[in-house]
Amino acid sequence: MPVSILLASTSPFRQALLGKLGLPFITAAPEVDETPLVGEDAETLVTRLAAAKAQALAARYPDHWIIGSDQVCVLDGAITGKPHTPARAFAQLRQASGKAITFYTGLALYHGRSQRLMQCCEPFKVHFRDLSDEEIRAYIEKEQPLQCAGSFKSEGLGICLFERLEGRDPNTLVGLPLIALNAMLRTVGINPLG
Repeated sequence: MPVSILLASTSPFRQALLGKLGLPFITAAPEVDETPLVGEDAETLVTRLAAAKAQALAARYPDHWIIGSDQVCVLDGAITGKPHTPARAFAQLRQASGKAITFYTGLALYHGRSQRLMQCCEPFKVHFRDLSDEEIRAYIEKEQPLQCAGSFKSEGLGICLFERLEGRDPNTLVGLPLIALNAMLRTVGINPLG
């Protein structure tokens, strides 16, 4: 019987990343309340939400290995979400200018029938160069990063905003840590190279 993998996300970015492993998979959108719990830190939040997203689809797909992922970024000690408006994107990028922002990406692999759950949190740090207001406005106009945590797309022009990147897996920054996912998949007998 072929291995059944489900990505609990309809994000085209996460789909493209998972596609790099060359394994067949399907996608579905989980319904999960993403509201942080009182006092919940970024790592705990994304780890909890990644598992919740994977588990939310288990009843419909009990024989699939379900991949859940969630991501937030932290700037100046506070969780920074999606800006949704150009004005908020500008404010986020102005605040990030010359600083480091840390992304936390939660990853979960869940199998409904066996109730086996593996999860982790991968941090990734982005060091921004000093940005002028003109550069920030031009970037927002060209890329429209209004649905992106931190107000940038590293897989696009966002790379022009950075001084350096720091982390184990650059895919983490886009939203799916493939090194960690590959290790989890191999643990359950799914090897993209095998």
